[in-house]
Amino acid sequence: MSDFDPEKFEDKYAHYFNELQKAYKDAFNHLNEKYDSELIHAIDQQILNESEPFYEGDGEFRVELPENPTERVQGIVVADEKLEEMLDIYVAEIETELRRVFGFEE
Repeated sequence: MSDFDPEKFEDKYAHYFNELQKAYKDAFNHLNEKYDSELIHAIDQQILNESEPFYEGDGEFRVELPENPTERVQGIVVADEKLEEMLDIYVAEIETELRRVFGFEE
């Protein structure tokens, strides 16, 4: 792990690509074991592939989703409420993993 520098996070893909990849992968693996893997894969490939993590300060991260994220999911049948709930859980897990990977929590 690199020492975290908030200013370097502005150019996150140049400075922290491996850490970002690890946070997203760890979140995926954790949720894929606990929830419907087909739904987790769909969210990962059809929504989160265009998400953008931001550092908010004080050890907090935010994941910004593309416009109309739930409308992007195709190929599976899932109720809108279930999809929205799972997406919220997934984003929270990524934010937790970002804090962990960058050393803000264990």
